[in-house]
Amino acid sequence: MDSIKKITEKIKKFRDERDWAKYHNHKDMALSLVLEAAELLEHFQWKSPDEIEEHVRTDREEIADEIADTAMYLFELADNLGINLSGAIESKIRKNGEKYPVERSKGRHTKYDRLQATPPRG
Repeated sequence: MDSIKKITEKIKKFRDERDWAKYHNHKDMALSLVLEAAELLEHFQWKSPDEIEEHVRTDREEIADEIADTAMYLFELADNLGINLSGAIESKIRKNGEKYPVERSKGRHTKYDRLQATPPRG
């Protein structure tokens, strides 16, 4: 059993022990995912790169908690939708590899639809 599946089972056990599944519909799970991601972003808002580095040092646990909240909603949403998260990630990495071939995208932040007009790097 992969680690994503193991963690998802722990998340579902926690949820089910509290009888919360009835609140975890697809819409509310997606909303909660975005809200938790916004709480994560608040840790970086309006900070310079140096301030961010200091904040990460001093508030690492709070940041980790927000990352965990975001991941838990994502894992459960994928499970609720019947999406194999590990498989979806592997598939998306493969698709991104096709959209962003190394010879055209390495060291560039150009979006894939503009890479074709970009000369390969040597």
